[in-house]
Formats: sequence, C-alpha cells, structure tokens
Amino acid sequence: MEILKRTNEARRIILKSLTKNVGTSKNNLNVGSINKSDIKRVLIIRPNHRLGNQLLITPIVQEVADVFPNCKIDLFVKGNLAPIIFKNYENLDQIIRLPKKHFKQLLQYILGWLKIRMRHYDIVINAAKNSSSGRLSTKFANATYKFYGDDEDASLLYAEDYQHIAKCPVCGLRSCLSKLGVSGFKKEIPVLDLKLSPSELEEGKKIVQNLVANKEAKTISLFTYATGAKCYTETWWSAFHERLKSEYPNFNILEILPVENVSQIAFKEPSLYSKDIREMAAVIANTDVFIGADSGIMHLASSSKVPVLGLFSVTSIKAYAPYNNKSKGLDTGELTIDQLIEEVDKILLA
Repeated sequence: MEILKRTNEARRIILKSLTKNVGTSKNNLNVGSINKSDIKRVLIIRPNHRLGNQLLITPIVQEVADVFPNCKIDLFVKGNLAPIIFKNYENLDQIIRLPKKHFKQLLQYILGWLKIRMRHYDIVINAAKNSSSGRLSTKFANATYKFYGDDEDASLLYAEDYQHIAKCPVCGLRSCLSKLGVSGFKKEIPVLDLKLSPSELEEGKKIVQNLVANKEAKTISLFTYATGAKCYTETWWSAFHERLKSEYPNFNILEILPVENVSQIAFKEPSLYSKDIREMAAVIANTDVFIGADSGIMHLASSSKVPVLGLFSVTSIKAYAPYNNKSKGLDTGELTIDQLIEEVDKILLA
C-alpha cells in the first residue's frame, strides 16, 4: 500500500512538471468578443473521482448556467458520483465519465477522452487550475474558447476568493469573460449546492425525527471521521463531545457515520449510517449546525445549505473552508475548545 502511495505521488509530481506549461487562457482573449446567445455548449473539466472534489465544482456549474442560461453543460469527470451529485441540475446534458481504474477499463478510458474531442464546444473550462489531467484534457478538447484557470488578473482582482478551490474557477471565468465583452455577473459567488428536492428534504426530516430524543429541540450533527492526518483522535473528539453535551444539554446530537462505520465518540449518540449521499445530505440539512473535519462529508454538509463548522489541522482553510450560510473553517491548532464552543454559540444561539 505504501509503495502504491509513493508511486502515485511520484506520478503526480512528474505529470505536474510536464503539464505546467500546457495551454494558456491568454490565447482566447485576443479574438474579439463573446455574444452570450451564441454560447450553446460548455464543457467543464474535473477528472477526479473524490466526493469533495466533485462537490467543489457545483459553483462553477451554477455560474455557467447563470451567465449562459440557454446553454447545455457537459461534465468530464471520473467515477460514478457525478450523476448523483448533479441529479437536479437542469442545464446538464452529458456526463462523460472516466473509470477510476484506468488500466482495468482501458477502452472505456480511451473512449471518454475521444468524446471530448469528437464533440465541439463553445467553451471549455478547466475547473482545477493545478490539475495535470485537467490541463491536458482542456488542451485535447475541441472548443472555440479554452479557459485553463491561469488568468493572472483573476488572482489579483479576486485575491481572497481565488485561493479557494470552489471559487477559483468562477473568478477565472469572470475575469476571462469580462475581457471578451461579457458583463452582468452576480456579486456573490455560488455556494456548493446538491439541489436537494422538497421530497428529499422531507424524507430527511422524518429520519432525523425518528433518530433524536427531543423532537422539538435543535440538533447538532457531527462527523467524527476523516482520512489520514485530517482525522482527529478519539481523545480529542471525546473531550469535544463531552463539552458539547455540557454546553447544550437540551439539544440533540446526531452522528453521521462514514462508510467505514466507525465512530470517534464510541457510538455514544444516535447515528445515521447510509451509503446514499443524497439521503445523508438531506438528513444533515434538517439539523442546525454540522461540525466535522475537512472531508468529502464536510463538503456534502455544505452543499446541503446547513451552517458548517469545518475543523482544520493539516489542510488549507483558504482553499477548502465551507463558506455558505454562517459557515466557517476553524484552525484547531490555534483555537481552544472554549473558542470552538464560542463559534458554535454564534450559530445555535444567534
């Protein structure tokens, strides 16, 4: 396992070195102007299979649909999550999926790349500026305009937002389009959005009501797991959990369990175990605050529109912090548990 990890890391470093100069958005900015009504088909590229990374492109999909309401959007992704995540996105047309394991499904992998070459797009957008496969596939795609996410003016105009993985492609697109005569962008950058339906939200409410003891009280949802170094210890979670129970004795606490079905608080609270990410999001949407470490489930919570307190210890807050509806990224290396509780208070007691 360690050998595989090192091999993948070496592969990423080599690919990044080879592709850092592949393509540039500047080539598109000296060819006149764009008429919004002429944009009929847009391809958004993010060939990564992870839940969090695919949820983080929901803002750029919303932005394209808002700027070009009559266009159809294709996605170039990896794995099987995108059809679930983008189930309720009306402007979406094709989801071109690469298999997670290239060599085991080599023909499917090749066909995926050929599809983005065979169909002509008005605009292609690389949604992750530092992605080697993203830059290569943007270069390979057949399109009139290609935006690689490398616009220098965007990094200056939107300095803070440009550092965030979800906001960066929106900032880059706005900067490039403004140079091509497009205007009228909304002030706020779209938030992560799973677009849960009323029926999904209602079902989530029923599940929460069946799990919690006090049907009338507010509910705190916890996700105590994360991968690798992002995962906090049982000792840390035990102390934080006890403090939550002490500070909010009349509130419900509901734990959202990972697919591994483990709990860092020893299953001391009612819990939801589900492999259906839309069901999980609908349940979280019916709680009053979500607290968890930086993870795909943290981004899933953010996409459900609930206030999220994201716990960060090793990853970048500026790049990954939740930013919807009172949400905030918290550096647990700098904040005490007292200070974390103060942040919970701002949401639950406001």
